[in-house]
Amino acid sequence: MQQLTDLVARAREDADGRITVNPRVVPIRPALPLTASEEEVSRILQICNACRYCEGFCAVFPAMTRRLEFGKADTHYLANLCHNCGACLHACQYAPPHEFAVNVPRSMAEVRMQTYHDYAWPPALGALYRRNGLTVSVALALGLALFLALAVAFRGSLLHEPLAGDFYAIFPHNFLAAVFGAVFLFVIFALGMGVRSFWRQVSPAQPGQPSTPAEVSAVRGAAAAEATHDVLKLKYLGGGHGEGCNNEDDRFTLWRRRFHHMTFYGFMLCFASTSVATLYHYLLGLEAPYALTSLPVLLGTLGGIGLVVGPSGLLWMSVRRDPAHGDQAQRPMDRGFIALLLLTSITGLALLAWRDTGFMALLLAVHLGVVMGLFLTLPYGKFAHGFYRSAALLKHAMEKRLPNRLALGGD
Repeated sequence: MQQLTDLVARAREDADGRITVNPRVVPIRPALPLTASEEEVSRILQICNACRYCEGFCAVFPAMTRRLEFGKADTHYLANLCHNCGACLHACQYAPPHEFAVNVPRSMAEVRMQTYHDYAWPPALGALYRRNGLTVSVALALGLALFLALAVAFRGSLLHEPLAGDFYAIFPHNFLAAVFGAVFLFVIFALGMGVRSFWRQVSPAQPGQPSTPAEVSAVRGAAAAEATHDVLKLKYLGGGHGEGCNNEDDRFTLWRRRFHHMTFYGFMLCFASTSVATLYHYLLGLEAPYALTSLPVLLGTLGGIGLVVGPSGLLWMSVRRDPAHGDQAQRPMDRGFIALLLLTSITGLALLAWRDTGFMALLLAVHLGVVMGLFLTLPYGKFAHGFYRSAALLKHAMEKRLPNRLALGGD
């Protein structure tokens, strides 16, 4: 511990308010005050930096060894780099009931949730969701479903003669394209603004960065490829050793990783289904409804099944998980997001099964309302973690390719 203290003191003396970056000099950003959660992460990481027993567990610990102090940007970066696998908690000799009370998963989870709201755009919606996330998401989805159901009822009847699965007989194609196109663009823009703010905060210039365009391009290309691989594989849900995460006890399990895969790829298959249907409509002139054996329906069916199995499994594991593995205050919000995913997939599959019946209008209104509610809340809740974590993994992949001046641990 004395060695770490000496290194901190020496670094402060050498810095003298500026960091030399070849070939330019960049002023150090003024330190921002830390919240209580950020201070706890900083305290814990100072202890971990002196111990380093968990250095090989995941990306957090080698990234940690490149720092002597942990300011706001560092805590935000490392919190989103953490995948909450729980391995370090069970391995830590300083975990509760030790007086140091080191609990990396819980402290990281608290800061990670804070970042979703700190970087949310527009900030007012982030603040609203932070205070009432579960209520806002569920109420919005049900409210939109009720609104669409009433709109259908005013135009005719929720129960009707079978329409051979023709959704556009209920809601015109141009109406659906305009409404959901606007929602989609808003979500993409809001997420993009949030991730942009996060990236600018956690990625200041560092000593040893490449100075030529060719070097910069090579580092960025290799880092992007590595980060993409780690995201698609969910590498760090393997617990750093490939055996999986801890859940209700110190036993390892790969089921959390598998259920995340089912959820992620189920969502992507549903998105692919919508994209293919759009191409069918505008490029090939093929209008819905599509046959059960068509590519859009097959993709949507497989995606819907994935979005039933994956979120159901994650919900089951969440109920059984050791409370020490995360922030208990976030569980209602996390489960609310899982509930919206389940409602989206269940109502979608029900609509597919009964699209040739007189219940299609009612099922369509409910499904579209839930989908719209899910998408409108994506930038402000649990879904955002995928984007911030991907950015953190990209930063880690770039950072590890730079010289480590501190030499406190290997990458």
